[in-house]
Amino acid sequence: MQQIKDKLSIQDVVSQYVKLDRAGSSLRARCPFHAEKTPSFHVSPERGTYHCFGCGVGGDIFTFVQAIEGLDFKGALKILAEKAGVPLVYDRTEKKDDNDRLFELMEAATIFYQSKLSDDAQEYLKKRGLEEGTIHAFRIGYAGDSWSDISDTMRGKKFSERELLDSGISKKNERGGLVDKFRNRIMFPIADSAGRIVAFSGRTFGEKAHPDAPKYLNSPETPLFRKSRILYGFDRAKQAIRKHNAAVLVEGQMDLVASHQAGWTNTVAVSGTAFTAEHSALIKRMTENLVLALDADEAGIKAAGRAARIALQGGLNVKVAALPDAKDPADLIQTKGKEAWSAAIRDAKDIITFLLDVLETRLPKRDQFRRAVETIVLPFLSDVQSPIAREQYTREIAERLGVSEMAVLEALKKTPREPAAPVRGNEAIQQKLPERARQAYAILVWQEKETKPALDVKKFAEELEKALGSDAFNALRTLPEKEQEEFRFSAERTFAHSAKLDREVAPLLPAIARDRLTRELAAVTEELKVAERALDEALVQKLMEKSQKLSIDISKIKPST
Repeated sequence: MQQIKDKLSIQDVVSQYVKLDRAGSSLRARCPFHAEKTPSFHVSPERGTYHCFGCGVGGDIFTFVQAIEGLDFKGALKILAEKAGVPLVYDRTEKKDDNDRLFELMEAATIFYQSKLSDDAQEYLKKRGLEEGTIHAFRIGYAGDSWSDISDTMRGKKFSERELLDSGISKKNERGGLVDKFRNRIMFPIADSAGRIVAFSGRTFGEKAHPDAPKYLNSPETPLFRKSRILYGFDRAKQAIRKHNAAVLVEGQMDLVASHQAGWTNTVAVSGTAFTAEHSALIKRMTENLVLALDADEAGIKAAGRAARIALQGGLNVKVAALPDAKDPADLIQTKGKEAWSAAIRDAKDIITFLLDVLETRLPKRDQFRRAVETIVLPFLSDVQSPIAREQYTREIAERLGVSEMAVLEALKKTPREPAAPVRGNEAIQQKLPERARQAYAILVWQEKETKPALDVKKFAEELEKALGSDAFNALRTLPEKEQEEFRFSAERTFAHSAKLDREVAPLLPAIARDRLTRELAAVTEELKVAERALDEALVQKLMEKSQKLSIDISKIKPST
């Protein structure tokens, strides 16, 4: 660690993600971890640390990379060692934790699938336009028709049944035996930000593939893989995203690989889920510009709309690349060449302009166009975070409709929003709780009523109370029986057929504790702002200490497996 710190300054590392300005003896920037207009994020080159006075985060180069890349400590260590040119040498006598074993298993599985890539599968990939070097670089493999090929092979490498299930590589059949999760599929490994394999996406292929099987099958949520946080190809694309100050978002694995091969190495893709606010935040740490290039069918257009609104709400500038006469980017590249793909990206239009153009073409009648603008375009305009951009779009809409900007602003005020009904008491506490907290409590009240519970109910209740905090836990306990029964029903419906309930529940508790401490830190930060404005030095010192303790407590929480 010290070797890395000697070669990489805090300024070197942080400046790759945010623009730093000199402020006395320190450096200052807008915090990359929360939205703010006034810079409150300070970097001290002398101490090798950073601290944000807005949200309370702080630490050294390792904690910074952990937070901004969404990695564990070893993932951050890997990235920084590569930047510093320091080789990592692990102590073989050191006991490996569960995640270390899972990373080893996923790497071994990737090598296994690569070795099984058949001539037929390679021929298919080449017909889709992929070159041999690209296939090798993206480590594309194949899962055959055997029921337990990889499961048996990995067991032979001394990986346990639990590890195979936890990795998502294997699953239990109806008789309780271990079988492969993926069969008759071309396999695309999915890596985290540090380049470590955490999951797979398999495309159905081969004569023995079931005709009703889904086209793509993705790994389930695991201790290593959170679909809402990981973008396929992000580990390869992040440097190019910074360099070009833009990210291109596509929908599938083939689209991404084809785009990278065509020279657009700043392309990322969603992995078995819709585009999320966490994906948006991940991209915003690298750039404020996003180009959407999702499939041109109806489902792809709807997905683009949802992704655009999430990205706009996250403060990104959003453009849309039109894909002429093509189902998806991979088809466009294959049929019309990489020049057509490059033209589509370069000619991408701002989301508001794109929507106006589409509607104006499809709805030549003025009254129809106006109504469509009010119902379709204005909700997107309300999501635009930049006041300058919003004013520019307002002017464009007014010109297209032949009305005043004031009329557009008045219509914008009337654009329907999600109703926020006032809540009080226990209901308010419930609403503030994340979904996983409500899910964990539902499991508890369900298991308490079971004659043969699958959990140690008393121990789970104690751990849940500790994670939630006594106030929130007691508030849930005092809910009416009708609501308790709704919780039981929800848990039973979701987990009744779970073979290993305790293993599914374990990751919830540290996540719940982290959520609670993060909310407490946010509250203390707000109190600190008030105390600073009031020049109450004693209270400021007290709140600073409390903030630092909460930050330390948060950093100590490790994901459970």
